[in-house]
Amino acid sequence: MNRFDADRYSRQTRFAPLGPAGQERLAAARVAVVGCGALGGVVAMALARAGVGFLRLIDRDVPELSNLPRQVLFDEADVAAGLPKAVAAAAALARINSDITIEPIVADLTATNAVELLTGVDLVVDGTDNFEARFLINEIACRERRPWVHGGALGAEGRVLAIVPGRTACLRCLIPDPPAPGTLPTCDTAGIIGPTALVVGAVEAAEAIKILVGVEETVGSMLVCDLWAGVWRTVDLGPLAALGCGTCRGTDFPWLEGRLGGRPTPLCGRDAVQVTSVGGAVDLAVVADRLAGVGLVVSNRWIVRADVEEGIQLSVFADGRAIVSGTREEARARAIVSRYLGA
Repeated sequence: MNRFDADRYSRQTRFAPLGPAGQERLAAARVAVVGCGALGGVVAMALARAGVGFLRLIDRDVPELSNLPRQVLFDEADVAAGLPKAVAAAAALARINSDITIEPIVADLTATNAVELLTGVDLVVDGTDNFEARFLINEIACRERRPWVHGGALGAEGRVLAIVPGRTACLRCLIPDPPAPGTLPTCDTAGIIGPTALVVGAVEAAEAIKILVGVEETVGSMLVCDLWAGVWRTVDLGPLAALGCGTCRGTDFPWLEGRLGGRPTPLCGRDAVQVTSVGGAVDLAVVADRLAGVGLVVSNRWIVRADVEEGIQLSVFADGRAIVSGTREEARARAIVSRYLGA
C-alpha cells in the first residue's frame, strides 16, 4: 500500500514533521506487534488509526475478564466467545480501519518460529509480558538490522526504548543477563493500572511512527515514567551504545540458538501456565472428542477449551500449545497436560 485517503489523515499530515510524505511511508509500512494485550492493543490501535498499511498481530493467549480494565481491544463478548486475542484484536481493528491489511497469528513467539513470524516487516513492536520473547525480538532485530520498540509496564510505572541496531543500545546492552524466574515483580504480585498501559503503549506507537517515517535521530534514549508519583525522566543510553554487546555486535544469539528459554511460562496477570511441549500441531477435533467426556468443552478453529478438574481449565491451541488455568505451579501444569493429552 502506498496511497492514502488525504481527507481521513488530514489532521495527521498537517503535523509538519510527518506531512504527506510521512503518511505515504506509513501507508507502505509493515509492522509486527508481538502481544495484543495491554501494551500491544494500544500500539496496534494507534498504528491502525495512523494508517500503517500492514499489521501482523502475534499473540498466544485468549481474553479474560481480568484483562478488560487495561486491554482496549477486547470486551465482555470477546471473553465469552473464547476467541484468541490475535483474532479478536484483528476484528476490532478492521472495524476501525478497513483500508489496511491485518494478519492475525495465533502463536507463541519461540526460538523455533521467531524468524518466520518476524520476517517481511519493517519494524517490530513489543507488547509482550515475558523476557524470552523480548530477547528473541532483540536478537532477530540485531541480526537483521531491523528496528524495534521495547515497552514495559507494571503498577503505575513504565518504560519505553526504541532500538535501531547499529546506532542505539539494544536490550541486551541494557539487561546483560535475564532475571531469574520469580525475582522480579509481575502484574500478579504488583498489579497494574489501566492508564499505565495506555501511556506506555501510546509512547511506543509514537516511537514506531517516528522510525517508520525516517526520523531516527530522536530515538535511542529510554523514557521512564511513574504516573502515580508524576515523575518522567529520560535515560541516556549513549554510553551503553558505545560499548555494545555480543548481540548488537552480531556475534552471539543465545535465545535464537536455544541455549536459553523454553521453560513452561506463567502468564502475566493470570493464574495460568503455558506449556509448549504438547508435541507440535494438533487436530483440534480429536482433542475436543477426547475432552468431551471430561468436562464442558468449547471449541473453534483456533482453540479447544475444557474444564478438566475443579478449578482447572485446559486450553489447547492448534499449534500444539496448552494453557492450564487455575494454577501457577509449572510441575502441576505439565502433569495436567500429560494426563489429558498424553504429551
